Amino acid sequence: MEEMRSFGYICPQCGKAVMGSRTVFALSAAAARIECECGKAEMDIETDGQRFRLTVPCGLCGKAHTAECAADAVLRGRGIGLACPEKQQICCYVGRESEVRRNMEELAIRAEKEKSDNPEAFTDNVIMYEVLSELKDIAARGGISCSCGSREYGIRVRRDAVDLECRRCGGRLRIPAATDEDLDRLCCQMTLTIKGR
Repeated sequence: MEEMRSFGYICPQCGKAVMGSRTVFALSAAAARIECECGKAEMDIETDGQRFRLTVPCGLCGKAHTAECAADAVLRGRGIGLACPEKQQICCYVGRESEVRRNMEELAIRAEKEKSDNPEAFTDNVIMYEVLSELKDIAARGGISCSCGSREYGIRVRRDAVDLECRRCGGRLRIPAATDEDLDRLCCQMTLTIKGR
């Protein structure tokens, strides 16, 4: 099976995490484009064989950034993160799918917080942090799935809850994240099942 490389960023228009994968052979041979399903943002990937030039829509500051990377860094190894020069935070990931997916979940949370006008973005910051940490642990052991059979999901952080959204059917599971009781309930869960549509 041919080796794949994944690319991920947050769409500055609709706020969704965008991921796309290409084979190493295809990336070495020609330009590629990873578009958001909203149609308003796209990541361009070009190469001259020695270096890659990436134009990345930034979900943190809303602009597009251009970066040049060695071909070896893009095509091999665990992967790389590209930073937003304004926010001084990673805004794009390139590498193995599992690494990119894990990092994109954290990036989606950071981007959501950046958009909030309220510095106290959550009802209770400590509870939200603990809930997100617990969700990360459940996800790490493969405990999040959808009743439609998919294990592909996105995460949306709200002021007092976290929504898990199935990427295949659009089903949603809301995890309350405002009180000690919310955290206690989640800590009792070994697995979480999104209700499919």
